Amino acid sequence: ADEAKETPAAPAPPEIHVDKLDMRVGVITKAWLHPEADKLYCEEIDIGEEEPRQIASGLRAYYNLEDLEGQRVLVLANLKTRKLVGFPSHGMVMCASKDDKVEFIVPPEDAKIGERVSVEGYDGEPATENQIVKKKMLNAIFPGLATNDEGVPCYKGVPFNT
Repeated sequence: ADEAKETPAAPAPPEIHVDKLDMRVGVITKAWLHPEADKLYCEEIDIGEEEPRQIASGLRAYYNLEDLEGQRVLVLANLKTRKLVGFPSHGMVMCASKDDKVEFIVPPEDAKIGERVSVEGYDGEPATENQIVKKKMLNAIFPGLATNDEGVPCYKGVPFNT
């Protein structure tokens, strides 16, 4: 007689939330036009590491070059370096968009360079650069990111804090 065998259920994969992102307070210390891409700026951003991060951002339609240096920003730091039109970009500058407007997510004045941004109720360790890619974490997390009516960045309605 064939008896149906109970196979143990595979453990549910851990939920992917905003705490998998390593978002750091940074400041753009140097910026220049990408030599080959008319939509990109190249930036050096201090996020409290030994060397500044080099990051390319598609912000030329929204910001003037002279407005970038000294700008405090939020950097998604646990991304693998990717070449953007030949420029090795190691991270992402976090922005908010509404209609045709794109603006930097500006950290609070008292937030220290390199400080990790968190969201109350989500206090896990950030994922590795490889995990972010392999598990397609950005696709799971980004839909939950938005700014509230006061322009404060939130994850599923809960404000970011440092």
